[in-house]
Amino acid sequence: MSLAVLAPGLATTVQDGGRRGFRAIGVGEGGAADRYSLAVANLLAGNAPDDAVLEIALTGPTLRLGRAATIAVCGATIDAHVDGLRIPGWRPVALPAGSVLALGACRRGARAYLAFDGGIDVPVVLGGRGTDVRGGFGGFEGRALQAGDRLELGRATVPDRPATEPAFPGWWIGADDDLDFGDVVVVRVLPGADATDPPVTLFDRDFTVDAASNRQGLRLRGDALRPADPRERVSEPVVPGTVQLPPGGQPIVLLADAQTVGGYPRIAHVIAADLPRLAQRRAGQRLRFAPADPIDAARAAAGQQARLARIALAIASRRR
Repeated sequence: MSLAVLAPGLATTVQDGGRRGFRAIGVGEGGAADRYSLAVANLLAGNAPDDAVLEIALTGPTLRLGRAATIAVCGATIDAHVDGLRIPGWRPVALPAGSVLALGACRRGARAYLAFDGGIDVPVVLGGRGTDVRGGFGGFEGRALQAGDRLELGRATVPDRPATEPAFPGWWIGADDDLDFGDVVVVRVLPGADATDPPVTLFDRDFTVDAASNRQGLRLRGDALRPADPRERVSEPVVPGTVQLPPGGQPIVLLADAQTVGGYPRIAHVIAADLPRLAQRRAGQRLRFAPADPIDAARAAAGQQARLARIALAIASRRR
């Protein structure tokens, strides 16, 4: 046993970089809702960017380490302590065996990512280790963690961990512009297959995140929108980032656990680089859509990947 769950938190699941190649049988990508924070946490812990971590929603777990480990916490700003000592985010932290790690409330953002060197060692199911809660498979027994669960960590990858006390360096990684915890977050979208009437209405107002939101999608509240074509549609493919418009006129932005098809009008699609911002919105917070084109989307995605590559090089140089 490498990791004992003393308290589970609100909704803590094992997540990774997602599944690919199974949409034809109705299995979506899943994986981490904020893949940028997932990648940075893994790099700091000495892992591959898509390795399995713990995704923590709003309130975190209390865990006991069965072996020494290097950890990293990224994403939301969260209260984190080990044996009473505050743990900073966005940097590697070396912990001795037996440490009790307590993750409290997310102060900014909705989801934090806790990586351990070696990753979370759960079975690979349909090409991924992430938890599909609706399907009841993947992760740890296909569900959120519960008190008393015991998880295995992969083989330790980062050397020179201390034997008796926590240690962390004086440097850290910044989130740059990939995450935004401001009052109103701007999210760029490509045109959807369906239009609103009039077409500019998606961009001339703020929307508020509804409390009914989850990993499947953010439900938004605001002035109701109307589709330009009100006729009923057949189900068509959807993916994370698709903005759907149900009959009530309140948009839904699909997230990591998005279904593979849907029958609502598809009025826009969030560019991939802005999905981490969506994943960090919580109930009562606002967002605004801004128009983008395919060139904008490609440049933003390439820029984000370039930043991750620079981060990986910087971390590697610190470990030499």
